[in-house]
Amino acid sequence: MLETESPPRTSTSIAVRVASDSDGALWDRFLLTCPNATFFHRFGWKRVIENVYRHRAYYLVAHRGSEIEGLLPLVQVKSFLFGHGLVSLPFGVYGGPASISVAATNALIEAAIAWTRELDANHLELRNRQSVCPSWPRQDLYVSFRREIFEEEEANMLAIPRKQRAMVRKGIKAGFRSEIDGDIERFYQLYADNVHRHGTPPFPKRFFEALLAEFGTDVEPLIISNESGTAVSSVLSFYFRNEVLPYYAGDQVLARGTAANDFKYWELMRRACQRGLKIFDYGRSKRGTGSFDFK
Repeated sequence: MLETESPPRTSTSIAVRVASDSDGALWDRFLLTCPNATFFHRFGWKRVIENVYRHRAYYLVAHRGSEIEGLLPLVQVKSFLFGHGLVSLPFGVYGGPASISVAATNALIEAAIAWTRELDANHLELRNRQSVCPSWPRQDLYVSFRREIFEEEEANMLAIPRKQRAMVRKGIKAGFRSEIDGDIERFYQLYADNVHRHGTPPFPKRFFEALLAEFGTDVEPLIISNESGTAVSSVLSFYFRNEVLPYYAGDQVLARGTAANDFKYWELMRRACQRGLKIFDYGRSKRGTGSFDFK
């Protein structure tokens, strides 16, 4: 079986090796300037996934000499429903190679294919934001939503479609308040309740605790409370460079008819505007679902 100390694979003078834990700081420094890098490429996901779910991770580094040209996080997942595969990245909407050259991208994909065969996995899934392997099978069930955050708060308000803007103003008039929480408790209660109502089991609380511990202020629980101080809606967001990505959310049933959720996403956008962020990334949603229609 291939191991981390196995000879590097090469492609057009690019060598590919498996990262060790000591590569984490170097890995994340590269991501800061790599154009197609995302929050899900960060090295901390390796520690979270390995520690919480015990999946084995193979984080690939493509380099030309001593210079890094690309990275590819891979996680081995064995599932009763989905089989045995290498995924970049489970628990994330984005993944695939983060690179600054075509040669590095190709070398990383070749190495990923080699690892898939070596581990006897039955599929390799790369969740690229842009297609890099046009001949591969693709899933068109999901659509990603991204929009610019304007410098002026009112410009962001006016960019919201009229009907949704009316709901945001309704939430403001209702006296909802937003606050950033220092721990995961209130968020998790709302999230788990929401997921249970939809008939699926929630992720364990230790997963969210690990995210908060690993990424610090780049993972942020936003809580929406009503006038009496009761938490009625929440969202856990990821921050990366100049982007914010609301990712996990939850609410009480009573929040649905009170514009609390519309207010929640407006508050997140307003706060992002104040921080000088440029991109509001709604993530991806499956066509024909309620979240797809909302976005």
